Amino acid sequence: MKIIKNRSALSTVVTTLIILVVSVLLAGVVTMYAINITSTRTQQEDLRISKQAIWVCENATNDVYVYAAFTIDNVGGRDVVIDKIQVRGVEASWSSVAYKRLNSSVTGSLVAPNDTYDETLPSTNFIYTSGGDKANFTTASDDIPLASGDTLVVYILNPGSITMSDIGTTIGITVYTENAQYYVETNVQTGEEASS
Repeated sequence: MKIIKNRSALSTVVTTLIILVVSVLLAGVVTMYAINITSTRTQQEDLRISKQAIWVCENATNDVYVYAAFTIDNVGGRDVVIDKIQVRGVEASWSSVAYKRLNSSVTGSLVAPNDTYDETLPSTNFIYTSGGDKANFTTASDDIPLASGDTLVVYILNPGSITMSDIGTTIGITVYTENAQYYVETNVQTGEEASS
């Protein structure tokens, strides 16, 4: 009996290459599927800080007070907790932070707290926008939660060792959450206005 040898078979090198290519393609498909599943089921944190302002104000007895203000819009798909706020790299104590939680964005620009300029944080019936919007503000005592879709209006009294000589300079404001930090800058301005 004669044994017939088949000379038309694939070589060992080509067979190995085919197995490697198929296994890499399968691993890629599985990886893409896993990424797709996890990314569509996890909601992302996304905060937008805007309307930032810092005012240096002097009252009738020549006492100088500084107020920083900004809004935080939670446009992401998950609720967040504001862990800390820094102005010019100095952490603001919660007792110097007043806030108001809103269910929509602020349209007008924020205004300095009052005409007398003292150590009082915004509280009852405080007019906080140039459009005359009024609200009752709360003084913070701990981390501040912010639900998805909500807006936080924040005022800070005497943040970051800012003085009258800082008017016109650019100061950074940083808001920290558990997962991220958000940074904006603003020019320090005077809170003084001409009398009519």
